[in-house]
Amino acid sequence: MNTIKIGTRNSPLALWQAHQVESKLQNLGFKTEIVPIVSSGDKNLNQPLYALGITGIFTKDLDIALLNNDIDIAVHSLKDVPTQLPNNIQISAVLERDFPEDVLVRNNDSEPLDLEVLKIATSSLRRRAFWLKEFPETEFTDIRGNVQTRLKKLDDGIANATLFSLAGIKRMNLDLNYEQIPFMLQAPSQGVVAIASKNDNEDLPSILKSISHKETEICVTIEREFLKTLEGGCTAPIGAKAEMIDGQIRFLGRLCSLDGKNCIETDEIFNWNDYENFGEKIANKVLENGGKELMEEIKKSL
Repeated sequence: MNTIKIGTRNSPLALWQAHQVESKLQNLGFKTEIVPIVSSGDKNLNQPLYALGITGIFTKDLDIALLNNDIDIAVHSLKDVPTQLPNNIQISAVLERDFPEDVLVRNNDSEPLDLEVLKIATSSLRRRAFWLKEFPETEFTDIRGNVQTRLKKLDDGIANATLFSLAGIKRMNLDLNYEQIPFMLQAPSQGVVAIASKNDNEDLPSILKSISHKETEICVTIEREFLKTLEGGCTAPIGAKAEMIDGQIRFLGRLCSLDGKNCIETDEIFNWNDYENFGEKIANKVLENGGKELMEEIKKSL
């Protein structure tokens, strides 16, 4: 290939991710070009994502560019990528996961306040539900935009605190005080950079496979199959964390009602193999244990 065109959203964090992929490809001797594309999710910052009714709002513009051959690969935050991919597009590689957890960032005036009295700015149904599970009286407000935009809104007094993926803070090298929140189980595949390409491209999949991190690949496949089996195309408060420990997988999963009052959780340790669909199996247990009714309730509410 002459030059590999790398498509990306044009936010600072997305560009950071694209440069990580570019560096790995250049180390293999390939020429690269980064092609920034404004996504629909970045154009509409006034509504929460769940209200927009679009699957893959941060990825569809890159999908179109990929299918039109305007770019050769698309770089995504994997948690933004729908579990049902468009025809002729595949996830060809994932980089090693770094900081998957959620953390709390307060504005300066809110540092002395206890967690249960904080007004929280987040548009994530998962973060709201998991927070309400612990603190049911919490008041929320919607917030959208990149890390810098959300920090400015926080300083302007939109709320006492907000929740970020730690990966965004670390990758941007931001000098921020943050608090670890152990009860906030992460979104499936959070903290992972993914590379998509077209199925019918003969050369790229094998090239990309050589920069993919196998352990991360295994874990996020389980998390995404868990999500896919549960959600059925519906945005819902679902958390998942698979990690490899001494050759075994430990999997934590959670499905909550929107108000956080009804949660189904799972914590399993098992030996991995490449022929069983562990994410689907665990999700089916959750569905049989009241998850089916819970998902129906969530769908009616949205």
